Amino acid sequence: MYHNNLNLILKSVGLMGGGLCCATAQADFLKDSKADLELKNYYFNRDYREDAGQSKREEWAQGFILNLKSGFTEGTVGFGVDAVGMLGLKLDSSPDRSGTGLLSRDNDATPGKPSYSRRAHDEYSKLGVTAKMRMAKSELRSGYLLPDLPTLQPNTSRLFPQTFRGTQVTSADVAGLTLIGGQIDQTRQRESTEYQDMGLTSQNGAYKSSAKSDQFRFAGGDYKLTPNMTVTYHFAQLEDIYQQHYVGLKNSFALGGGTLKTDIRYFDADKAGAGLAGKVDNRALSTRAAYSFKGHSIGGGYQAQYGETPFTYVDGTNTYLFSEYQLSNFSQTNERVWHARYDFDFATLGVPGLTFSTRWAKGDDAEVKGFTGEGREWERDIDLGYVVQSGTLKGVSLRWRNGFSKANYLRDMNENRLIVGYTVALW
Repeated sequence: MYHNNLNLILKSVGLMGGGLCCATAQADFLKDSKADLELKNYYFNRDYREDAGQSKREEWAQGFILNLKSGFTEGTVGFGVDAVGMLGLKLDSSPDRSGTGLLSRDNDATPGKPSYSRRAHDEYSKLGVTAKMRMAKSELRSGYLLPDLPTLQPNTSRLFPQTFRGTQVTSADVAGLTLIGGQIDQTRQRESTEYQDMGLTSQNGAYKSSAKSDQFRFAGGDYKLTPNMTVTYHFAQLEDIYQQHYVGLKNSFALGGGTLKTDIRYFDADKAGAGLAGKVDNRALSTRAAYSFKGHSIGGGYQAQYGETPFTYVDGTNTYLFSEYQLSNFSQTNERVWHARYDFDFATLGVPGLTFSTRWAKGDDAEVKGFTGEGREWERDIDLGYVVQSGTLKGVSLRWRNGFSKANYLRDMNENRLIVGYTVALW
């Protein structure tokens, strides 16, 4: 059955690409096309250190992602199509350990077992198709989308990414200015095969996650004030739920033989229309400064939430805050956060491909719905990665990620992820 699903994905993408290629023979559509197959082997273990409930989540899965990207047809207006096929296989799981986000699973719990005890499927697959059109330096994309916006950050931390369906336009026709706008109507979560309407992350019940909308509108742009300084503004609205403004400023300059980078991010959100998810009153400031020198990078910053409600973001996505960590994002009402990070590239010591990163964050002053008193939390993450540089295994990547967190309003957690990846260029 595994082979049948993989063949179905390959045939679907192949037929679509083949038909279009025939219709646009001799055009850049064919000459500029490319395809690759990404393989990802993923082991996930999250250990809950205290209290009742699920004691751990532990699964092992193999993923295949087939990417096909065409070029554009010749002419003033060019047309093209992209496609992606995904196949996930269960290698190890059990109902009492499921829920890692790697595998799709049953909607209902195993009879006689707790609600979290749901059996993972042996396999699941997805297909996404995007039509595209280009004129000059502007591009229209419609269908399967993986947007990268300050106001909408898909969760890409598991076997497959969270994806969206909609239409977006990007333009770089004005020197130094990049514009983007569009509308998304549905999302497909990282372990799901079905599209669904979008809601607001509940933030421990501060917002009604049951409120849904099929219209997420967004617009914004980046402008380079200088070659090293960029200012950004974005606006987003999830109809009848919330709206959010974002302003950012990035800068970098040479200092003492290295480079100093600064990044300031500010968000302002309130309810939109009927406000179906409840009251929204949040402003957030997230800052970071980092200095890089001879393979080393050290940085940190301060972050604060203001207003009467927590940070707002679409359910299932990540935030665009510097406190977006492996286990927590430190975004409760009025929470104050100090964070620090250190990175090292071992290429400076003659070991190219080997990288190390560690980060730490501490939050306090948080007001958490359902919890009496001051909410406090901290987290430490470690990331060690290596990409084989030569030989038979050239291009194979290995990564270990560990996160440990403690909080007075959540259970303590210790999490390990082991990921082996390899991408094969098909043409």
